[in-house]
Amino acid sequence: MTIHMRAVSAAMLLALVASCGPGKFKQYSGPPVTQVVVNKSARQMLLFSGSSIIGAYNVSLGNEPQGHKQFSGDGKTPEGNYFIDRRNPDSRYHLSIGISYPDPQDVAFAASVGQDPGNDIFIHGQGPEGRALAPIRGDWTAGCIAVTDAEIEDIYAMVRDGTPIQINP
Repeated sequence: MTIHMRAVSAAMLLALVASCGPGKFKQYSGPPVTQVVVNKSARQMLLFSGSSIIGAYNVSLGNEPQGHKQFSGDGKTPEGNYFIDRRNPDSRYHLSIGISYPDPQDVAFAASVGQDPGNDIFIHGQGPEGRALAPIRGDWTAGCIAVTDAEIEDIYAMVRDGTPIQINP
């Protein structure tokens, strides 16, 4: 067997073994998630399929959780109606799915007072930083919605881009 063939065989064997172990990318074949609802005051996120709750999670919020996010760096989690618009499989917080903040109204308000509305609001796991901060501070993100790493693996598999998210005070 040539060196090239051995290398190819070894790579294929390694890929096969790696695919058998647990990973952060799960499969989901249950009912579709049609809406995500976050109730900030209850620190709770609900996943709905139609009118049925198919998932419920405790969440951590921005480090200044009261009120609607208005500016970059204010530590607030947005409130209002948005949608899931992207995903990051290489997030420093394990996995993350993006929320469409800021919307045109958020941008217009911030501009009217000469501020930047901020961006990069996600539902994400904890990663090393969150595992260290969550027990100490509770609400530890810069404005995102955080769950455990195991929970974001499920949410990442269940929630599709385009899913509406309603974030309530």
